[in-house]
Amino acid sequence: QVQLAESGGDLVQPGESLRLSCVISGSISDISSLGWYRQAPGKQREMVAEIWSGGGTNYADAVAGRFTIFRVTAHNSLYLTMNDLKPEDTAIYYCRAGTFRNGPAWGQGTQVTVSS
Repeated sequence: QVQLAESGGDLVQPGESLRLSCVISGSISDISSLGWYRQAPGKQREMVAEIWSGGGTNYADAVAGRFTIFRVTAHNSLYLTMNDLKPEDTAIYYCRAGTFRNGPAWGQGTQVTVSS
């Protein structure tokens, strides 16, 4: 089993930056991909950014050019740097791990609120 724990969510003003962290533990060798998802009130959960074991990345159109996903293997951690935050980025952000042998693993989420 893979366990994920997010942190770093906060209340920020439009235009500011934030970095989210996700600590990964458990069956790390079973991980096929990692990603950040978000869910705003009244909306479905959506993919924000993904990274694969080879280093390839994919971003949602709404965040491309503003957000950066990266993994520090030595720290067993996944990060999401978010720049030029907008009110529409307000959501609960979740860390997700795709696995080879089991279903996806999810963290508990961290709240990001962008408001003036």
